[in-house]
Amino acid sequence: MEYLIYLIIFAAKVTENALGTLRLIVVANGKKRIGAFLQFIIALIWITVTGVVIVGISEDPFKILFFAFGSGVGSLVGSIIEEKMAMGSNALNAIVDKTLEPQISLALREMGFAVTSIDAQGKDRERKLLIIVTSRRKRKKVVDIIEQIDNRAMVFSENLAAIVGGYMR
Repeated sequence: MEYLIYLIIFAAKVTENALGTLRLIVVANGKKRIGAFLQFIIALIWITVTGVVIVGISEDPFKILFFAFGSGVGSLVGSIIEEKMAMGSNALNAIVDKTLEPQISLALREMGFAVTSIDAQGKDRERKLLIIVTSRRKRKKVVDIIEQIDNRAMVFSENLAAIVGGYMR
């Protein structure tokens, strides 16, 4: 019976922390109602599990260990799930060789991505700065296209909270 309680505590904390991680991402992407619902579920799990752990805690300190271990694993699981869901949008900035920019921009545009090109000056030569707004799911595809053409390109991304106007497929 004790082992069942440990398993329940562990599973509940994994679920709670995974949902907590997802709630942060959902709210950051503007989905407040879903975030509020997730917080309701998280609070129910937390109060229930905490009550189970606190009752008889001095006689059974293993409850604390399973509570803490479940919290850590839940955080990891939540991060993995969030990575797979890949919600939100990114602004990819690519600093590319000026002579390769037309080829990169054309390849990206043919794949349906909007590209803005800006003249830039690098340390040793003229460069181009490309700005591409895309969903997180398509980020790797964009980076792969850029790297196939210019393997010395510098690409970095920023998470976007809100997008108004422009073109995004």
